[in-house]
Amino acid sequence: MGNYKELLVWQKSVHFVTEIYTCTKNFPKEEIYALTNQIRRSAVSIPSNIAEGHSRRSTLDYIQFLKIARGSCAELETQLIISRNLNYLSLENFQKLSEATSEIAKMLNAIITKLQSNPNP
Repeated sequence: MGNYKELLVWQKSVHFVTEIYTCTKNFPKEEIYALTNQIRRSAVSIPSNIAEGHSRRSTLDYIQFLKIARGSCAELETQLIISRNLNYLSLENFQKLSEATSEIAKMLNAIITKLQSNPNP
């Protein structure tokens, strides 16, 4: 199975967390413990669950953690839409972050599908 740090989806999601922090640093101060915090936690959850699941060394556990990471993508997408609706994110940043979220979710889907069809890689 190798090291989770070698996984492109993990690398992209770690980079994505950095982008999320950059884009949310100018959110209103009253959102620091609400939407800002929730967005950041959802983003951090993605590479964290990939790493934890991979480290379990059980295909079934790994799939479950990948599904949790995929769920965090959906949660994050919802939070980004809310942020855009509140004009906390520019249209450009919203589109960039939404596209990255979608790409990561697709990558997770591909890994999940592959592992489910071949549980003993």
